[in-house]
Amino acid sequence: MSNSAALAPSSRAAVFLAFSLICFSSHVLAAGHPHYADALAKSLLFFQGQRSGRLPPDQAVKWRSNSAMSDGSAANVDLTGGYYDGGNNVKFNFPMAFTATMLSWSIIEYGGRMEGRVHDARAAVRWATDYLLKSAMTTPGKLYVGVGDADADHRCWERPEDMDTPRDVHAVSASAPGSDVAGETAAALAAASVVFRAADPAYSRRLVAAARDVMALAWRHQGKYSDHVGGGVGNYYPSYSGYKVQFKYHTVQVQRIGKNL
Repeated sequence: MSNSAALAPSSRAAVFLAFSLICFSSHVLAAGHPHYADALAKSLLFFQGQRSGRLPPDQAVKWRSNSAMSDGSAANVDLTGGYYDGGNNVKFNFPMAFTATMLSWSIIEYGGRMEGRVHDARAAVRWATDYLLKSAMTTPGKLYVGVGDADADHRCWERPEDMDTPRDVHAVSASAPGSDVAGETAAALAAASVVFRAADPAYSRRLVAAARDVMALAWRHQGKYSDHVGGGVGNYYPSYSGYKVQFKYHTVQVQRIGKNL
């Protein structure tokens, strides 16, 4: 787990399950006939169940439908898409970016062992990065970092298709710096650029260009996002260690990937 944020239990469990299955499947023996491919497929279904926005025709989780189609309208921008957080209907970009980073590195390191599921794994990454690109590139000098009212959402149990809680928009900028969330977003975009380097070169170049821009924002306006972002967002996913240590990690990752493109 990164020092940057504590993932919601369900998000943490899904990422850990997918990563563990891929990393250790050749070393772990189970009684009978282990079905690692089936377990991986089911862990990837979790991310489809968490999708926000307009769902694609090939959506496998059929009990979900379009939701939060006006996200971003409070700030006159389009912030539809991305993933909901755990069992909630809030979109927290900090843990979402961390999840996208971990998924991307799982594919980078072990995609060759995913066989027929690598397409689904890339789709899981892209659902996050399409949204993160909107968050990063829609308004110059600003990075959107969340949608929803965390406190109100946690008091109201509704499925996303029926929710009527506020969809407030939260962002970091020069006047409200957030180097930690900006750095994590840049790391996610950079890692995903490697995932799509061969599968979609144009998209890969777009991701790495956005990663550089977001990292530049993080450097120019340094600070801990939970000190500046309202709506309870920083209370649920604060940067417990500050931002400087993780900031260095994010910078190295973006620079390393950028030089290799």
